[in-house]
Amino acid sequence: MSIPIQNIYFLLSYAWNKLEEAERVKVDVRDITNLPSLFAKVLVNATSILLKRCLEQDYIAHQCEIAGIKGKFSLSETVKKNLIHKQKTICVFDDYSVNILSNQILITTLHNLLKLNELDTGLKRDVKATIRRLPVISPIKLNLRIFKQVTLHRNNQIYGFIINICQILYENLLPSENGGELTFVDFTRDERKMAYLFENFVRNFYCKEQNQYSVGSKKISWQLIGDSQDYLPSMYTDITLDNPIKRIIIDTKFYQQTLAKHYAKEKVHSHNIYQLFSYLINQRSNTDHQKTHTTTGILLYPTIDAEYNFSYQFEQHPIYIRTIDLNTDSSKIAERLLRIIEN
Repeated sequence: MSIPIQNIYFLLSYAWNKLEEAERVKVDVRDITNLPSLFAKVLVNATSILLKRCLEQDYIAHQCEIAGIKGKFSLSETVKKNLIHKQKTICVFDDYSVNILSNQILITTLHNLLKLNELDTGLKRDVKATIRRLPVISPIKLNLRIFKQVTLHRNNQIYGFIINICQILYENLLPSENGGELTFVDFTRDERKMAYLFENFVRNFYCKEQNQYSVGSKKISWQLIGDSQDYLPSMYTDITLDNPIKRIIIDTKFYQQTLAKHYAKEKVHSHNIYQLFSYLINQRSNTDHQKTHTTTGILLYPTIDAEYNFSYQFEQHPIYIRTIDLNTDSSKIAERLLRIIEN
């Protein structure tokens, strides 16, 4: 399944819940032909915004040997290094600096982009120019834990978007056969990663773009009588839309081929139907009979070719199989998603 670059950006912006930041970092995707170029352009533009408003700074603790005393005097370290007779001390003091974790992740990622095979000469030139505009910031060795250590708050929301871009690059950059160079692994070919992205995109889209329902993932208990349920698998919906009178359970699925092939005939994946059916049956409650016994179930698939609209009924439960065409304009994707929950 080949999804246009601009639609990948659209999906990521919602999945990360960074739509406003993505719109602020204006990127013309019309001439961009691959994802690494997209992410490089985003970082270049985002860094330009940071430089205009000033890079984030914070206090960093330093411990060093000095003549005299500055900040907090460390007697034990001074004695250990036998510095008193040299009229020197070990002191700990704070510097207000841009050399903090969020900026270190950014500068490291920009340097990594220069090693990337897929980046054209023009974009590499832009990345180099961006690095030259930045003050002295120390590159660091990246790992997945580091990205979670960045502190975000209301005044530095654009950093959240930048860190997301840096992390997705880190996760998908691998050393190439040419020493010192990197290559980008196209995550859109990984069904597991795309399933996670698609689910988060749909959930956050409904959180932001409609106000009829509360949106979340709901735990469902098994309606079984017998031994301990601790041994039974947990059931969590991908997306549950709830209001006082209506409930919709949406199960998102992502396959390179929307439907499965059975004896040369396309069919809906059987385990998807079983799973949705289990959600509908087990979420029923006698304390909220009217809503839970009429809950709507939707299986939602992405597609880039044929669109499917299948409707079924089990007792009072409407069950729909719907697709979203990810090859169309983002405004039409949004319209389709809203129309699906209106019917």
